[in-house]
Amino acid sequence: MPKMTAIEAAVHVLEKEGVSVCFGVPGAAINPFYSALQRNGRIGHILARHVEGASHMAEGYTRAEAGNIGVCVGTSGPAGTDMITGLYSAQADSIPILCITGQAPRARLHKEDFQAVDIPSIAKPVTKWATTVLEPAQVPFVFQQAFHIMRSGRPGPVLIDLPFDVQMAEIEFDIDTYQPLPAYKPAATRAQIEKALTMLNEAERPLIVSGGGVINADASAQLVEFAEITGVPVIPTLMGWGSIPDDHPLMAGMVGLQTSHRYGNATMLKSDFVLGIGNRWANRHTGSVGVYTKDRKFVHIDIEPTQIGRVFMPDFGIVSDAGAALNLFVEVAKEWKAAGKLKDRSAWSDECGVRKRTMHRRTDFDNTPIKPQRVYEEMNRAFGEDTCYVSVIGLSQIAGAQFLHVYKPRRWINAGQAGPLGWTLPAALGIRAADPKRRIVALSGDYDFQFLIEELAVGAQFKLPYIHVVVNNSYLGLIRQSQRGFQMDFQVQLSFENINAPELNGYGVDHVAVAEGFGCKAIRVTDPGEIQAAFAKADELMAQYQVPVVVEIILERVTNIAMGTEIDNVTEFEEILDLPEQQPHRVLV
Repeated sequence: MPKMTAIEAAVHVLEKEGVSVCFGVPGAAINPFYSALQRNGRIGHILARHVEGASHMAEGYTRAEAGNIGVCVGTSGPAGTDMITGLYSAQADSIPILCITGQAPRARLHKEDFQAVDIPSIAKPVTKWATTVLEPAQVPFVFQQAFHIMRSGRPGPVLIDLPFDVQMAEIEFDIDTYQPLPAYKPAATRAQIEKALTMLNEAERPLIVSGGGVINADASAQLVEFAEITGVPVIPTLMGWGSIPDDHPLMAGMVGLQTSHRYGNATMLKSDFVLGIGNRWANRHTGSVGVYTKDRKFVHIDIEPTQIGRVFMPDFGIVSDAGAALNLFVEVAKEWKAAGKLKDRSAWSDECGVRKRTMHRRTDFDNTPIKPQRVYEEMNRAFGEDTCYVSVIGLSQIAGAQFLHVYKPRRWINAGQAGPLGWTLPAALGIRAADPKRRIVALSGDYDFQFLIEELAVGAQFKLPYIHVVVNNSYLGLIRQSQRGFQMDFQVQLSFENINAPELNGYGVDHVAVAEGFGCKAIRVTDPGEIQAAFAKADELMAQYQVPVVVEIILERVTNIAMGTEIDNVTEFEEILDLPEQQPHRVLV
């Protein structure tokens, strides 16, 4: 049997499981891993500037392509605690990432050794599994189990904590005979699918709600095929955005209190039946359960049994991987259509289409400082259907979801439930590492951008180019808007007179100077007529220098973005457009 250190065996397992790059920061307690990584030579590494940034890079890497699993690495103590936010974000959105931490030697775990902390206990609430390996011989099999757990059922993150002496110990392990464990994914039965389809067929105004589980299962094509066979309109959730193209006749808009379309909410309120696939009934999508569920029946399909009934009890629940369920839905629906058993949904889908063509929000403002709505209109004009947008939280993300367009799965990559500020920049770098050719456009407010701004240096060092659109109103905009209910505007202003950049006129941080200091390129835009030229110039700079390019757009200080307390009570702060049905609309929302 071949002999090697336990950590060499772990690196071999990573390679066998398909890992091609890690994101991390070396340190004393994890240096054996880095030594084994260097000797292996076949797994790349991207050095983050903050260990939380490494965890978000791993998330971006996973979210970029079906089957990817990002790996983040750090030393003992604060490196592990820094990665907790990334683990939480991944757990919340069902994203598998592997977090590897170093640890003090076993004999010193109870002696308050330098940077020794019980990281598995800290991580357990935000992981599928977190463990400290105490026996060297178990190391390769703990890694094997980690990948099995991450891929099985509802995907999610795992943390493996490795004491220094465990990493260094010699074990016997035969990597040549190693095989990954098959993942377990529950699958719907034909009887369950036939019952759900019967309920859908009995409804007059049915909808399909497509969640992030459809994208996780790489089942968007099956979703669209099922919708086309049945003629039933689709409402994607924020995490499921892109599972059906925005311009598809059966894409009926998004629903929710914030990241929603006027026509999407209106269509939901008209429906009498909802088939939810791979979704969580998240509160920003539903608002109160009473309003959301009134006068309509629900079928809920999810890979995780405990999700069924978690928010409200559906009329029928099915525990299944979204892909397995949709494959059966397509099969049964084809049979029923051939037999003439499916209802004609053309009148209902046409009604939904009228709302989609007519219920809009205005974007073509010419104001200076620039209104944010105009930015998204210009982004729609500049960036094509294959563009991958990356965003996380705030008015920038909410407005982006209201105004941008997504046409393919994994082209809207967003930390949906956790929404940690700072996530966007490192996640975009992780996506770029996963896909060297994709057009990536990140979208941040100024505060999200500042949170982990040092990761720009990673993009410069490792040649990870993308465009980062920073909409700068020098405010914590979403919190300022929510403070309106408390009649205050308190501790949310980021504006100050920058003595080194008086030309900013009180907008505070000079993001152009900072970005350039990190080795990137940056452009500032103050006039709406200059936005297209700035995007074109950004493309040129990316091609020339192969680094991130920041396009900072100076916004008016205060803009309130449409949102509300219920899906039937969304406040529109700006002009809405109820267009005549036949009028070609100039506003792409």
